[in-house]
Amino acid sequence: MSVSPPRQAAFNTLLRIEKERSYADILIDRELAHGQLSGADRGLYTELVYGTLRKQGTLDHIMASFSSTPLARLERAVLLILRLGLYQLFCLDRIPASAAVNESVNLAKVAAPKAAGFINAVLRSADRGRDRIVYPDPATEPVAYLAARYSHPEWIVAAWLEQLGMAEAEQLAAAMVEQPPLTIRVNSLKLGRDELISRLAEEGVGSEPCSRSPYGLKITSQVAVAKLPLFSEGFFSIQDEASQLATLLLTPREGEQILDLCAAPGGKSGFIAELTNDNAFITACDRHPRRVEQIGQTAGRLGIRSITTQTVDASKPLPPLSVPFFDRILVDAPCSGLGVIHRNPEGKWWKQPADLVGLAAAQGRILSSAADRLKPGGVLVYSTCSTTIQEDEAVVENFLTSHPEFVIEPVSRALPEIAPMETSQGFFRSWPHRDGLDGFFAARLIRRK
Repeated sequence: MSVSPPRQAAFNTLLRIEKERSYADILIDRELAHGQLSGADRGLYTELVYGTLRKQGTLDHIMASFSSTPLARLERAVLLILRLGLYQLFCLDRIPASAAVNESVNLAKVAAPKAAGFINAVLRSADRGRDRIVYPDPATEPVAYLAARYSHPEWIVAAWLEQLGMAEAEQLAAAMVEQPPLTIRVNSLKLGRDELISRLAEEGVGSEPCSRSPYGLKITSQVAVAKLPLFSEGFFSIQDEASQLATLLLTPREGEQILDLCAAPGGKSGFIAELTNDNAFITACDRHPRRVEQIGQTAGRLGIRSITTQTVDASKPLPPLSVPFFDRILVDAPCSGLGVIHRNPEGKWWKQPADLVGLAAAQGRILSSAADRLKPGGVLVYSTCSTTIQEDEAVVENFLTSHPEFVIEPVSRALPEIAPMETSQGFFRSWPHRDGLDGFFAARLIRRK
């Protein structure tokens, strides 16, 4: 039985993600680098994997409307083939319904032959019954409605509803299933932003300046920028504008001792070095030796010499470092990543509310470890790519309770251009639906002299 190569590859990738909890971007990069796909098949494969993961909840809701067997009783392979088929039927206009069904049946005859007839029946029923699909009532069941309509776990949309209200929560839920923009950061040690725009254009890559970060460019072409010679030669890094703004809040200066505690893979450390003309003393740490190696590799690609690395578990009291105390410390803490689930959609299906308890406790310990090494008058920036109050405002407030020597400095004092994203407490919070950025949080804390 002949199976469409991009659909077979997409099925294999989704199966590995389900079985191993592997990350989609890593598996996709590996397939594109070493697999047999070429031309338009490469784009279809990537679309099928990311699209199916982003819309998984909605696809399952549709599937449940037409399946005679409860979803919990379906074999994993059957569930994945149905998701792929429904995604093509309901989300890809350029694929005829007949092709979506027939290709799914062909895939089933290889991966789940006993279920081929069942898969054919479900997909054809769904195609005929589009007008009969019913979603929960948003007025009486807002959580269930947002979860089914926009494909997110109920506990995540419940938190968004509490924070934002129904209208904005729906806007955010919709934004979190769209493909996010690709943003890069110019390496100002090597060239200016306008020059990078020209150099990219020479390679056939369109770009435009970000509106808030003076170092950011939004890529407007469909291109694998990490494969460009300009990337390997260190002329730019891939970094969302929200992440750039969080790093800019550190306001690093030449000659200072700066600590980046959760630094891998090194993007923010590299940015700090660029902002200080490679003339600060930056200690970049991470808990895993392999991740620490990545920091060094990033610095080497960017041509940076001011970064030294050290393997450190920042959730414990810190060991001796390059100096006893630092002028500035960045804590880009390990978090749930709920602010970037449009980039890593597989992650939202793995996480549970209980995970936030352990994350918040670890984040608090890391903050305390950092506080012990900051000079009086020094700056500590705490950031996450999470949307949850539990990992963000609550962590900072708990920290301040036990560390009265620290105060909040409103972020707009350090970076006036982000005033529209400043909360009433003086924190930085960006939202995809409001700002077109990743969901990010940052607090700028000053140690009293």
